Amino acid sequence: MGIYKKAAKLGFVAPYVDEDYGGDGLGILENAMIVEEFCKADSSIGLAIDLASLPCKFLYRFGNHDQNERYLSKITSGEFGAAIALTEPDHGSDITQMDTVAVKKNGSYLLSGNKTFITNGTIADFYTVLCQTDPDASPKYKGMSILIVDRDMIGKHFQVNELGEKMGIRLTSSAELVFDNLEVPEENLLGEAGRGFYQAMGFFEESKIEIAAQAVGVAQGAFDLAYQYSKERKQFDKPIACFQSMQHKFVDMYLKIENARHLVHKAAFKFDQGQRDHRAAAMAKYYAANIANEVTYDALQVFGGYGYFQEYKVERYYRDARILSIYEGTAEIQKNIIGTSLFPGL
Repeated sequence: MGIYKKAAKLGFVAPYVDEDYGGDGLGILENAMIVEEFCKADSSIGLAIDLASLPCKFLYRFGNHDQNERYLSKITSGEFGAAIALTEPDHGSDITQMDTVAVKKNGSYLLSGNKTFITNGTIADFYTVLCQTDPDASPKYKGMSILIVDRDMIGKHFQVNELGEKMGIRLTSSAELVFDNLEVPEENLLGEAGRGFYQAMGFFEESKIEIAAQAVGVAQGAFDLAYQYSKERKQFDKPIACFQSMQHKFVDMYLKIENARHLVHKAAFKFDQGQRDHRAAAMAKYYAANIANEVTYDALQVFGGYGYFQEYKVERYYRDARILSIYEGTAEIQKNIIGTSLFPGL
């Protein structure tokens, strides 16, 4: 958390938040550039820092003044890290239904259910939990809300269980959250009751751009490592960068990164201009995550057998890249969004 706090002190954690709550009031485009640079410098640290502040997007858009004072300002200062709790054992890409329920009683909500694959779940200071607050709503998603659950509520009615070792992003923890009639104050309701699904959809539109920026950074970082190595590693009495096949490999990687960066910046710019373009965000997320996997694969290949060992940093970029096509909306979901936008009304 030391690096996280230092990044916050320098203004790099959630810089899009208003200055009133410790941010810099920057746009999503500027934030994307910052995220890219962090992930380029170190894929694991960059992803860990960004994911710990991602719930800010819920708070600064839907939180009231008291909630933002209590939670948002502590994230931008580096005092708090947070976690988003949307995914359930039986509901991943489909969040139109939630098994986690919250029953309103005597000015509080009684929260019950399970959440899984919660990034930073074991270290978060609070959680934004999507749950069903109106069981009679039709369709079901119109009865969902988001509750803020504090870490100090952990106990008999709220447990956090760490999941097993992951392939990548190992600087972050992954956890299961178990709620059993946990009493959550009504004041911890984020925004209006029944708006949780729509809040989540708005969050995803913005977070896709941020994940895409992560992907560009991871790809660029792996590219830079391989580029430097190709000039130092010699075979047949000359650097391997001299061989045409190697240069062509770098050309392909370079073009993919440039194209991905363009899509990210375009989507971010549109968002900052108030143009909510679902297709642009989905295109950025899908393409950037896809090429991050391809570029890190090729970058590791440049290292040959050496790249397979943990002594060389490139293998970590390769492992960290894999999650980018899975979390915050899978590659398949992004293609569905893009396809539907191309054929409206069908």
